[in-house]
Amino acid sequence: MLKQRAKDGKTEVFDIVRRKWVPMTEEETVRQFLIHFIVEEKKIPVSHLSVERQITVNGLTRRYDLVIFNNLGKPQLVIECKAPHIELSQEVIEQVGRYNKTLHAPFIGVSNGRQHFFFRINFATEEITFCEDFPNL
Repeated sequence: MLKQRAKDGKTEVFDIVRRKWVPMTEEETVRQFLIHFIVEEKKIPVSHLSVERQITVNGLTRRYDLVIFNNLGKPQLVIECKAPHIELSQEVIEQVGRYNKTLHAPFIGVSNGRQHFFFRINFATEEITFCEDFPNL
């Protein structure tokens, strides 16, 4: 359940990962529902999630949306979130793929809250395989 409040005429949502109130934009709403799904349905501890952190990709500073880590602190799944009206195009998938060149997670995903696509990455063969559902991590 998302915890919301009104502040200065705007809606905010409490991010359980960052432990702070953030503006409830369309993209943030998608991210927060995904976070709650991951924690409540997939039973992945909040401590294994990272939200909106800076990384360096090809010498440029970028910010990923959501990363799930394993017990050893290694990235397992990188997810790019978009607002519901944004199409999950090849360009969006390539964006999360670029982030993953730095993170090296075995799975990537994209979501706009209406659609979700996940892929397995084999770094040895450079093969990308579509996953039918949220990956088992």
